[in-house]
Amino acid sequence: IVNYTLLGLCVMVFLWQFSLSDFEGEAAVIMFGLIPGDLFGTVKSQIERPPDVLTIFTSMFLHGGWMHLLGNMGYLWIFGDNIEASLGHVRYLMFYLLCGVVAAMAHALAAPGSDIPMIGASGAISGVLGAYLVLHPRANIRVFVWIIIYFSVWNLPAFIVLGFWFGGQLLSSMNVDPGEPGIAFMAHIGGFVAGAVLVFFFK
Repeated sequence: IVNYTLLGLCVMVFLWQFSLSDFEGEAAVIMFGLIPGDLFGTVKSQIERPPDVLTIFTSMFLHGGWMHLLGNMGYLWIFGDNIEASLGHVRYLMFYLLCGVVAAMAHALAAPGSDIPMIGASGAISGVLGAYLVLHPRANIRVFVWIIIYFSVWNLPAFIVLGFWFGGQLLSSMNVDPGEPGIAFMAHIGGFVAGAVLVFFFK
């Protein structure tokens, strides 16, 4: 129930974004995205924005494009329902939002002077992945494998799939400046670690 509601809200918000002009879409991202510098008072936004703490939550439902949305919703669709079944509806919602908060703060602390808005549900969803690794480490995940001309579908344990994903986030975070535009790898790392730890308290 909660997982599908979160999916629906993200899709509805993105359709609203899609209906806006380019100028209005950029304004919406600045208005409702998380701006680390604004949160810590190191920069001042040029437009009137909601309270900075509120943008931690509003930013979780905005996305930067179709691929951004579909990628995040794919992970949430595959892994979220299992975590909701383990935690229960209300605790799952609290867990999801708290992982999103920790992820947002991990990104903000890595680039406290940045004036670039962060948007996307990937920080909270990373928390779901962390919880899945803890609760179902040996569950089989069907993975599409493409190596040049070789195509196949393999069943791999969750600890291999999610461990490989997390390792990729760590390596990528070492090669990018968190204050520059792009993927918020620190949010993914913070959310994943938060999910792996917090699930013990919510289960």
